[in-house]
Amino acid sequence: MAGKIDAKYKLFKKGQTVIDLGYAPGSWSQVAVERTKPNGRIIGIDIIPAQPPKGVSTIQGNFLSKDVQAEIKKFLNDPHRGRPQQQMHGPIAQESGVDDLQEDLPTADNGKKLKDESGKTIDIVLSDMSAPWEQTSGFWKRSLSNPYIRMMNTSGIPFRDHTGSMDLCNAALEFSYDTLKTGGHFVCKFYQGAEDKQLENRLKKLFGAVHREKPESSRSESKEAYFVALRRKEVAKYADIFGGDGI
Repeated sequence: MAGKIDAKYKLFKKGQTVIDLGYAPGSWSQVAVERTKPNGRIIGIDIIPAQPPKGVSTIQGNFLSKDVQAEIKKFLNDPHRGRPQQQMHGPIAQESGVDDLQEDLPTADNGKKLKDESGKTIDIVLSDMSAPWEQTSGFWKRSLSNPYIRMMNTSGIPFRDHTGSMDLCNAALEFSYDTLKTGGHFVCKFYQGAEDKQLENRLKKLFGAVHREKPESSRSESKEAYFVALRRKEVAKYADIFGGDGI
């Protein structure tokens, strides 16, 4: 699905900063790495321990935690942190037989793209999160199969899946309001239901265009879908999007 959405909307470009919320097992991150190279940076966030695709920096934690969000923002403060390194083969390295590693940083002429005028550093926010459901067994497990912290599955209860996905999408959108650069993009997985129109309206206030996409591989009765929100607007008041008290 990641590759198909990018092929249709041309989300990724070289050198971008991409945040992948709920990245495990890494399909979105893998596409992002490939299409933002050689000097893009991809940061994956997930509550479960998982091996990320090569080239992805990760933070393990619950994204809904303000402390975890603060850690992400701290990581992003240095626009060069998390970018790939390239091998430099200088004379000294040749003499010593050891390669000198140096960060493969953007050049000065496009350095202005690393942050916009307001200091925002993210080009794309991806949210593939799903809310965990109440644990009833398996409390001893401490692995990817942990039934409580596993956030990539659905409960099979449509209302619970829908409301949980709305909470996560709104949290990701609020984070994007603080960190996404003007012109940046936002993609979130959700489960269709009574509240998704409200989320769509919020997206339309912050982005120039909003599209719904349904995975071709999902069953016809499946409620899983994606919002693809393009081109964050330069001026949008927080209260106009989320209400005076936020979410």
